[in-house]
Amino acid sequence: MTEQEIQQRQERARELFHLGYNCSQSVFAACADLFGITDLDTALKVSASFGGGIGRMRLTCGAASGMFLLEGLRSGSATPHDAEGKKANYAAVQDLAKAFIQENGALDCATLSGMSADGPAPEARTEAYYHKRPCADLVAGAVKIFLERL
Repeated sequence: MTEQEIQQRQERARELFHLGYNCSQSVFAACADLFGITDLDTALKVSASFGGGIGRMRLTCGAASGMFLLEGLRSGSATPHDAEGKKANYAAVQDLAKAFIQENGALDCATLSGMSADGPAPEARTEAYYHKRPCADLVAGAVKIFLERL
């Protein structure tokens, strides 16, 4: 994948985030077509639960979760006792996590956003919302980390 193609997908992820989709949806939907998921609704629904650090609990960052979902499409095994396949997938996920932490300093939403869990209701998407969160940069960065490893 060329640098220009990576940048286009990064911008798509930012665009999705600014349209109101969560971090996981933004990363996953920006790249899911590479693995045959061309229906945007399906991509958005599959990744919906991981926003806000998994269901807005401020756990694992949604941008990172989006990467991990993509890695499952790339290297995940669909065979129940495929120890080598699982090992390869887990190694790839750990590599992605390490790169994400190196780039951003943490893997958890609470640390990255400075926000704590405060219930399931999403915040209104206002200019203040976008200004106080690093999420647009995180989704673009997660896309880049993932695509550089393809």
